[in-house]
Amino acid sequence: MSVRPALPRRYRPLFAAVAALAAVSGCSREGSGPVVVSVVGDRADVTKPLQRLPNPAAKLILEATAQGLVGFDASGEILPALAQRWIVEDDGRSYIFRLRRAFWPDGTRVTARDVARILLSRIVVQRRLDPDGPFDAVQSVVPMTGEVIEIKLTVARPFLLQILAQPQMAILAREGGTGPYRRAQQGQALFLTPVDRATGDDETADDEPIPPSQTRVLRAENAALAIIRFREEQAALVLGGRFADLPLLLPAGVERDAVRTDPVQGLLGLAVTGRGKLLDDDYVRAAINMAIDRASLSDLFPLSGWATSEQILPSALDLGRSPTAPAWAGQSMDERRALASATMTRWRADNGDPPPLRIALPQGPGATLIFGLLRRDLAAIGLTAVRVAINQKDADLRLIDEVAPYDSALWYLGRVGCARAVHCSDAADAALQSASLASDSDNRIAHISQAEALMQAHNGYIALGAPIRWSLVSKRLSGFQPSRRARHPLNHLFRRPN
Repeated sequence: MSVRPALPRRYRPLFAAVAALAAVSGCSREGSGPVVVSVVGDRADVTKPLQRLPNPAAKLILEATAQGLVGFDASGEILPALAQRWIVEDDGRSYIFRLRRAFWPDGTRVTARDVARILLSRIVVQRRLDPDGPFDAVQSVVPMTGEVIEIKLTVARPFLLQILAQPQMAILAREGGTGPYRRAQQGQALFLTPVDRATGDDETADDEPIPPSQTRVLRAENAALAIIRFREEQAALVLGGRFADLPLLLPAGVERDAVRTDPVQGLLGLAVTGRGKLLDDDYVRAAINMAIDRASLSDLFPLSGWATSEQILPSALDLGRSPTAPAWAGQSMDERRALASATMTRWRADNGDPPPLRIALPQGPGATLIFGLLRRDLAAIGLTAVRVAINQKDADLRLIDEVAPYDSALWYLGRVGCARAVHCSDAADAALQSASLASDSDNRIAHISQAEALMQAHNGYIALGAPIRWSLVSKRLSGFQPSRRARHPLNHLFRRPN
């Protein structure tokens, strides 16, 4: 009689995951086994997630397999993740985190030194992208003991925890992250197994099988396929829906009650990224902004609670006052178009016919509808529009569709400022930098207010409305909640008993 060697504990869940995935892959309907999830995206989003942010599938796989110090719960509130608790000292200039017991995929223990090193590298990257964000004040990230790290700031940043909860701040080593799931690949799907059992952290459950309802089968696929898979009950959840794919829901015959929208804030609009005589003209940029009929835009996406916008900021936030309204905000659409047409007539008399505006948009029927509206409105003032791919480098106008990661005017202004290669005001950029360096809240608010007014007047960003984020949720799932961050942790979902 031969005896088979025991499989090391840390590899058992992955072995079981591959076997279980093979068992469910041929099932025609999503039943009592693992919770099957589709997220809008493609294979590269889940194989190289850090390079594919902010795509929804990249965010989801990082959230599922590589948590940060803190995370978001199902409703978008901060909760512990790799850090089991923390304290804030020195008037908000010192954050001290105590790590929970956690393991890398190879079974080695996660230490404060590991976390500090990885976290500092993430902060360096984020500073390049968002130089006026909350990481601008980070002075050091140091391990105090084997389980405690401290983040020291030169000045207080009240939204630090919100940005630490973002997927780009995931504590991810070369071999993988710390959970809450481990991943196993088979075909086009990922099988996700709870990480506490994968590491042996739950010492009371060494020999207990993992209940199928605690595992997840995840597919990153295009929206049309995800919607059909949900309609045919081959998936219990679809995540990552945006405005571009929203028109697919009606012809697919998905029940209205299955569609959930998130109450998110952020940016949905056109950044002026082109240069030259046309777009360098302040009056031309203002003409483009005032020519767009936002009321028609709301007719394209008749969602409850969704509203269009003419302003960069959705609310006062930390501005200290209401957001600046455009100079033409009180005018009728006819008055605005007459003024914009007069601007273009004068420009044409001095410079000849303007070149076509290249508008970079994503794929999808929703983007096609928006382009049709933009082309019509721009034609009404004498401008021609052509649609180009979202990644085309020489686009004149590029769509931004992002949920705000933290609740500060600094994110909005920084995202459409000089550091992001958006047509910008040097004076506004200087005020933004002064706000970042301000050591007291009054000076900070004053500089933010100045920057916001200048950026709104510059018309380097053409606001359309709030981002649209939607999901499809089966009646068989509980634990799903609308999220103001559009974040839906997979470990917060549960299958309802039959």
